[in-house]
Amino acid sequence: MDKDLQSIQEARELLGRAKEAQLAFKNFTQEKVDKIVKAMADAGFAAAEKLASMAVEETGFGKVSDKKLKNEFATRRVWESINDLKTVGVIHEDQEKRIIEIGEPMGVVVALIPSTNPTSTMMFKAIIAVKGRNALVASPHPKSVLCTLEAVRIITQAAESAGAPKNLIQCMSIPTIEGTSELTKHKLSAIILATGSSAMVKAAYSSGKPAYGVGPGNVPSFIERTANVKKAVADIVFGKSFDWGVLCSAESGVILDAPIKKLAVEEFKRRRAYFASPEEKERLARLMFDPRGALNAEVVGKSPAFIAQKAGFDVPHDTTCIIAELSAVGKEYPLSREKLSPVLSMFTVDGWLEGCHRCIEMLEFGGLGHSMVIHSSDSEIILKFGLEKPAFRILVNTTSSLGAIGYTNELTPSLMLGPGTWGGSIVSENVSAKHLINIKRLTFETRPVNPPEKFGGQSTDEVHHVSSPVKTAHPASSSQHPVKSWMDEIDERIRLKAGNVFEKQKTEAVIQKTEKIVQPSIAPVESVKSTTIAPKYGLGISETDIDRIMTEFQKP
Repeated sequence: MDKDLQSIQEARELLGRAKEAQLAFKNFTQEKVDKIVKAMADAGFAAAEKLASMAVEETGFGKVSDKKLKNEFATRRVWESINDLKTVGVIHEDQEKRIIEIGEPMGVVVALIPSTNPTSTMMFKAIIAVKGRNALVASPHPKSVLCTLEAVRIITQAAESAGAPKNLIQCMSIPTIEGTSELTKHKLSAIILATGSSAMVKAAYSSGKPAYGVGPGNVPSFIERTANVKKAVADIVFGKSFDWGVLCSAESGVILDAPIKKLAVEEFKRRRAYFASPEEKERLARLMFDPRGALNAEVVGKSPAFIAQKAGFDVPHDTTCIIAELSAVGKEYPLSREKLSPVLSMFTVDGWLEGCHRCIEMLEFGGLGHSMVIHSSDSEIILKFGLEKPAFRILVNTTSSLGAIGYTNELTPSLMLGPGTWGGSIVSENVSAKHLINIKRLTFETRPVNPPEKFGGQSTDEVHHVSSPVKTAHPASSSQHPVKSWMDEIDERIRLKAGNVFEKQKTEAVIQKTEKIVQPSIAPVESVKSTTIAPKYGLGISETDIDRIMTEFQKP
């Protein structure tokens, strides 16, 4: 059988098995789901260095030490950020508006995995998908199949040992364009997480399925005259040399305010940055980009020494990055594009307003909506950049490569950075587990067209509160039961089914508070035949009715 046909058949089989596993998994409680996700994160964290070595060996991109850090971030740090997130049963309730929000899985998530960050992206997407009771099928880049499959094997083994259904997380072993297309368009696919080339992301959005896509970076970093220049340069060199620049969030160009240029250049040199000559810049441009502006994959994630040698000149072996000073941004200046390597463009401006315009030019030339950095101590200028720049992550006084993903700040930890509609995406924030659950809303009438009291019923306000205990003629020998509203009863049953049970103290506090506010709605009786009083669920509804409502909610 031809490879493309094998790939298509594999995609169909993996989706079928994943859907079967997901149908079983959707009935798991929050406690069981979290146990499985934590096991996945722990296993991935423990294998971080092994997987980093495999990724570098297979792809030739980046550094083992930095890929290890990304693997650790994509597992433990991501897990810590979603640990307390409720995704099962009642996930939120608004007592004032009388709305109960209920989490539901999306189904089978299709994950497109890039070769630049294969193992970290694979584990990240699996963790956030499983947190929402979804299954996942991945399509790895052909250049990183083996390391991606190993990452899947490690987290799958951990998940199944913790109680996950078999085949919940799977990965294609024969990735082709045809197979990936089948994966994204198949009726069993629910949503696509697309990370990769612009063409891949565009294909995901054209599949007819819901998709979260990310765009190119081309991140500008502006060092304004009031900045701590030494720290700013240190952050930029770190970000540009981290994993040899393969993160889309890495700094692509530095913009220097004229008064601090001399100090910044000296600091760059002290940190072993190499400034290319005019001839060397021309050679770099010819090597790195074709006439159409497409990036040469041979330089992606390679060291400065490797790139310089390929371009026909030499740099010291310990060079951290190569800096090419340019006079403008645009097609005539290829090095002003996103480079995914330790090559940094540099521009000089006079004042924050000119710096503002240059940042916008860079973003519009291939990074619209993504990220940018400002290094400054002037709060007014920082705010102006926040208000006016076409980027959804505007980082202040930090490195962009790790800052945009939430490593150096309190942004949501993520390896999917949405560029919003400006960058052709539906999401403008860092994608995480909350983006992979459906939310249904159980809502109670608050503005009735036909007030129930006109029809012999309780008012809207009365029916939704817990009533006071029923009084009897023999209080010493009879049990007292609060009369629950049917909203409370449904809420309680959904929580019990999901494993989201309130702490006893919190429940008692709510009941006590309600009893103080609400007046008795049932008159005392003279005598009773039994000391056991059946619980009441509001006017006109019985326990049988509650069972019927709950049965309807539980239908798939």
